[in-house]
Amino acid sequence: MRKVILLFFVCMYYRSQAQETAIIPKPVKTEWLKGSFTIDHNTVLVLGEGTEPASGDFFNDYLEKIYGFRLATGKKPGSNYVLLTTRPTVSKPQEGRYELKVSAKSVSINGENPQGTFYAVQTLIQLLPSTPSDNLKIPAVAIEDYPRFEYRGLMLDVGRHFFPVDFVKRYIDYIALHKMNYFHWHLTEDQGWRIEIKKYPLLTEVGSCRNGTIIGHHPGTGNDNIRYCGFYTQDEIRDVVKYAADRYVTIIPEIEMPGHSSAALTAYPWLGCTGGPYQVQQTWGVFKDVYCAGNDSTFAFLQDVIDEVVALFPAKYIHVGGDECPKDSWKTCPKCQKRIKDLGLKDEHELQSYFIQRMEKYINSKGKQIIGWDEILEGGLAPNATVMSWRGEEGGIDAAKQGHNVVMTPGAYVYFDHAQVKNGDTLTIGGFLPLDKVYNYEPVPAVLNADQATHVWGAQANVWTEYMSNIPKVEYMIFPRLSALSEVLWSQKNDRNWTDFQKRMETQYKRYDLWKVNYYKPM
Repeated sequence: MRKVILLFFVCMYYRSQAQETAIIPKPVKTEWLKGSFTIDHNTVLVLGEGTEPASGDFFNDYLEKIYGFRLATGKKPGSNYVLLTTRPTVSKPQEGRYELKVSAKSVSINGENPQGTFYAVQTLIQLLPSTPSDNLKIPAVAIEDYPRFEYRGLMLDVGRHFFPVDFVKRYIDYIALHKMNYFHWHLTEDQGWRIEIKKYPLLTEVGSCRNGTIIGHHPGTGNDNIRYCGFYTQDEIRDVVKYAADRYVTIIPEIEMPGHSSAALTAYPWLGCTGGPYQVQQTWGVFKDVYCAGNDSTFAFLQDVIDEVVALFPAKYIHVGGDECPKDSWKTCPKCQKRIKDLGLKDEHELQSYFIQRMEKYINSKGKQIIGWDEILEGGLAPNATVMSWRGEEGGIDAAKQGHNVVMTPGAYVYFDHAQVKNGDTLTIGGFLPLDKVYNYEPVPAVLNADQATHVWGAQANVWTEYMSNIPKVEYMIFPRLSALSEVLWSQKNDRNWTDFQKRMETQYKRYDLWKVNYYKPM
């Protein structure tokens, strides 16, 4: 009987230990072992075979920021070390695959590739205590892990509200800490053009400023009449791109076309069908004035813009928007109607398809590929395009059946601008997206067969900022839903369990407190 009681308490100890160091997203295989290892001021950080400095730097920076000390780097001693190696053990290692082993004497990590080593560091960070300390005791454990989806993304709209470089970097850290790997940067909008284009200086001199912003929920109760400006210089963008690359995060820039273009039209009125006058919009919504599809100078302008964007962003992909483009101005524009007639197009939807396909050819000539919202399916999909399916899953399903890669981002499941509280505890665009709905989202629609399902590249959450004018509000809207999405995209489908996730979230909330972020905690 005494043995049974002792065994019970031992089991409870290891169970509580595992819960305290709950890992999100859940690894493929976790085996909790006996004992623990303590990281202290004497622990040596060893950058072993094949390891890039970025992983070690991230770990040390985290230790310094949260716990107040860094580890010395050096050669592997007999014990008391954290070893990071990067060495493929299979012929075709999967992106992000790693093994992590904690014993009483050391921590040993091996990534199949640099990303794997980096993600193992994120797991190691989650083994650290959730309260500040000089002696960081972590449980002995053996972990094998790799992601389910290749694309694991988070978007930030800086067009409606602009956010400084320091926060953009912090946002990228949030992505990295959750083992996600794509940052979709929405840089141009009706309410502001946020990227410096040297050939067209008025885009930022004029297009980055609006003369006021509506008060309250659209259509608003008034206007604050406060001039609102902001943009990123090309040097700042290079800095952010380097910062993201050091965290194995790929930045996909979005340059909206042919709609959501009021800011560009205000700067250069000849880009529109009527010649203006236009204004940088002070309210939210969809606006009828768009790039003129019948004017070759519009395409010359956009090609020039793409030339400078391509030079700044090494990513394979350029996002061209393609969403919410009213056809009103095209219907009454002689140049657009002549284009339709000359090309034998059926209607303005096919004119938009022409617009996107023409830009795709140019972007392809630069060695890049395009991504667009699911409206780019209308009138015929560009040959090499990837589709982001936001108006439900139908566009993604259609694109996957046509053999195109798809990023699932349906508003009902991953629009983090929707309220987390049913009756609303803060001003939002509308909608209700609780934590459990995010967690239970399945990115691969059941209607796709096995071959079609391979075209579901992954998914991302979108953070549209009409009603997020400050940093604490953005954090409040992404946490804790970002943690739920990270598990959807990383962990194996059969390993996801809502009850278990809720238990692990109790530790994750403590980590949020360590990070000093603003977050919503469900009752």
